[in-house]
Amino acid sequence: MTDDDLATRKMQFLYALRSKGVTDARVLGAMEEIDRGPFVRGLFAERAYEDMPLPIACGQTISQPSVVGLMTQALNVTPRDKVLEIGTGSGYQAAILAKLARRVYTIDRHRRLVREARDIFEELNLHTITAITGDGSHGLPDQAPFDRIIVTAAAEDPPGPLLAQLKEGGIMVLPVGQSDAVQSLIRVHKTPDGLEYDELRDVRFVPLLEGLGKD
Repeated sequence: MTDDDLATRKMQFLYALRSKGVTDARVLGAMEEIDRGPFVRGLFAERAYEDMPLPIACGQTISQPSVVGLMTQALNVTPRDKVLEIGTGSGYQAAILAKLARRVYTIDRHRRLVREARDIFEELNLHTITAITGDGSHGLPDQAPFDRIIVTAAAEDPPGPLLAQLKEGGIMVLPVGQSDAVQSLIRVHKTPDGLEYDELRDVRFVPLLEGLGKD
């Protein structure tokens, strides 16, 4: 691929994001700055700039860029926020969050994914991300509370431990629903009077599983 081809693909990539409803200037800026290319390897590397989910190691996927953008936009991250991500995957979502937040903690049950994501964060000089191997369904109590929490795997209900680790005034964005059916992307606001829920759109994510992966 020539430099001109790459530039054209990146321009089309940003246009696709806008056309799908990603309009927040800070989010678009972060997604322009963080190249999706390094996060997609092997056979699918050529398709890194297409708006589609792609397979990665450990039977997982890298999410469709427009969904990453919409989830990030719904999270409404500010430069002072401490963010928790459940489901590191390729590391792409965490890298984008690192351009918007003060600090990002990301956790995944697959050691290989965490190791490979750390290598990319190092290459990109993203030193505000802490990547941890662990059971994301329990969150990260040692670092709680968090201003923002994003979950990139679907649970039947918002997990109680994660809601408990969300700061009052905080926002959590996650897919909810049966893993073999259509799921809903929801946004949870934690207010002084309780939890407020907004349904954003239909999505399809891998299920949120307890325990560690075998790799």
